[in-house]
Amino acid sequence: MDTTEAGARELDLGDPGYRDRFAVPPAEGGGYPETAYFAGNSLGLQPRAVRAELLEDLDDWARLGVEGHLEARRPWLPYHSLLTETAARLVGALPSETVIMNSLTVNLHLLMVSFYRPRGRRTKILIEDSAFPSDSYAVRSQARFHGLDPDTTVVRLDGGEVLDFLAREGDTVALVLLGGVNYLTGELLDIPAITAAGHAAGAVVGWDLAHAAGNVPLRLHDWGPDFAAWCSYKYLNSGPGAVAGAFVHERHHDDPELPRFEGWWSTEEATRFEMAPVSRPPSTVEAWQISNPPILAMSPVRTSLRIFDEIGMDTLRARSLRLTGYLEMLLEETLATRPVTLLTPREAERRGCQLSLRVDDAATIARRLRTEHGVCADVRNPDVVRIAPVPLYSTYHDCWRAATALAAVIGGRP
Repeated sequence: MDTTEAGARELDLGDPGYRDRFAVPPAEGGGYPETAYFAGNSLGLQPRAVRAELLEDLDDWARLGVEGHLEARRPWLPYHSLLTETAARLVGALPSETVIMNSLTVNLHLLMVSFYRPRGRRTKILIEDSAFPSDSYAVRSQARFHGLDPDTTVVRLDGGEVLDFLAREGDTVALVLLGGVNYLTGELLDIPAITAAGHAAGAVVGWDLAHAAGNVPLRLHDWGPDFAAWCSYKYLNSGPGAVAGAFVHERHHDDPELPRFEGWWSTEEATRFEMAPVSRPPSTVEAWQISNPPILAMSPVRTSLRIFDEIGMDTLRARSLRLTGYLEMLLEETLATRPVTLLTPREAERRGCQLSLRVDDAATIARRLRTEHGVCADVRNPDVVRIAPVPLYSTYHDCWRAATALAAVIGGRP
């Protein structure tokens, strides 16, 4: 394959992606006007359609005041339902299993209220050794809440160790809670196999899909985890702190023994304004809602989910494999003699669109990429640079720029 700049531009002509739908930041340095943006695994770019559609919701508030709950162009009372079907298709779930609400860690806590029920010998929570810190904090606090010692209750494992641990000590495990795609390495775990093994061991299985939703195809209903949660500001491009998503498999919807916190939005919509003192929860995941949704924060999520629905995750995954494979090939060529280690699995089916590089002084490398070359990558200190060629808006030319810039800023024999 032609690895020159001209070759990259030729590939973009035949496989252009959807960059024109997004606002790409101007470059801080280098010889190109736009940033080569590879930090979508931390914060996705703004869809151009967000501004006009968010202004419509703002205008309805100005025009209608409280009457917007029922009379807005997109009425606020059922607003969250405008996101349900597109979100369900994105994660391979039924609409009754899917809801957009809260933030990721809030959702994980609400779901663990229901699904982490330690009893007798079965108390342990399995997470990745390199789990995102927020997940680690959340499960440790849940263990303490139940009067357990988090240092012995929370078991940290590499992804490849989970199945062996479940086979050996599965009768001690109450909850398996892993990241579908590891935030640090970009590894895609075998979600259906781990889910099946967890259930065979008698454990509850949940997934943090923060780095998987919008990155890889998901089939949550068919794979059968008990619950899952994801954020919307990374690959789903819905803005900083965007409203998150939650999934509860339909087999749990009518379980009278399952504890659950309730609030204003937990009761069925049809009788909500009867103001009854006792909730009437619907037989769907919406029973896990608590508060009325933030309309102005939900608007960008709705806009972004529509983009995924129009293009389709299978199409995006196919382009992701092409882009990520091309970037990997360029890095192998340009960084072969430099002190860099690829942490991400080389097998395409075992990763999403992220390549993680271990390199000394990662923060300085990333800063120079941005200020000297207009390439925006993400850092996990002290020694990991994460580069995510997002199939919606990244280009082959972006990948060529990243590989060329890395070679320029990383020491070693050229």
